[in-house]
Amino acid sequence: MTLSIIAAINRKRGIGYQNKLLYWLPNDLKRFKALTTGHTILMGRHTFESLPKGALPNRRNVVLSRQDLHFEGAECFHTLEEALKSCKEEEEVFVIGGAMLYTEALPLSDRLYLTEVEDDQVPADTFFPEIDPTVWQEKSRECHSTDEKHLYSYSFVDYERIQK
Repeated sequence: MTLSIIAAINRKRGIGYQNKLLYWLPNDLKRFKALTTGHTILMGRHTFESLPKGALPNRRNVVLSRQDLHFEGAECFHTLEEALKSCKEEEEVFVIGGAMLYTEALPLSDRLYLTEVEDDQVPADTFFPEIDPTVWQEKSRECHSTDEKHLYSYSFVDYERIQK
C-alpha cells in the first residue's frame, strides 16, 4: 500500500481556520478530485464534518474518531492502524486531514501532494507538520500565477520519502 498525504498549505504551513479551508482555489480542488477519485481517503471527524455535502463521491471515505459514531457514506475506525489494515495492499490511500491526522500519518507516508500557497497573511488556527528536508525530496513543482479565479499564486509540489 502507498500512503499519501494531500493538503493545501500556506507559507506558515497554515491549513485551516475555524474548521474551514483557508483558500478557495478551483485548480487545487480539481487536482484533489483527480488524484483521490477511485481511492480510499482517510480523514479525521472534524474534516468529515467540514465537507459541505458529506462523504465525497467515487471514493471510499474513512473517518477516524475515538468515539463510536456513524457517518453517512463513510466507514469509521478508532485508530489509523485499524483503518490502514482495512486497505488493500496494492492501493494508494490518501490522508486528507486534519492536522492531528497529518501529524500521525506523516512518519508512515510515502508521498506528499501539496499545494503551496504564496500567502502568509490569512489567519490560520490549524497547521501542517514540519516537512523535514532530510526525509522528503521534492519530485515535481508546477507553479501558477494569480488569475480571475485564483487570488493567490500557488504551486503543486509533490514529494517522495527519501529511501535510506
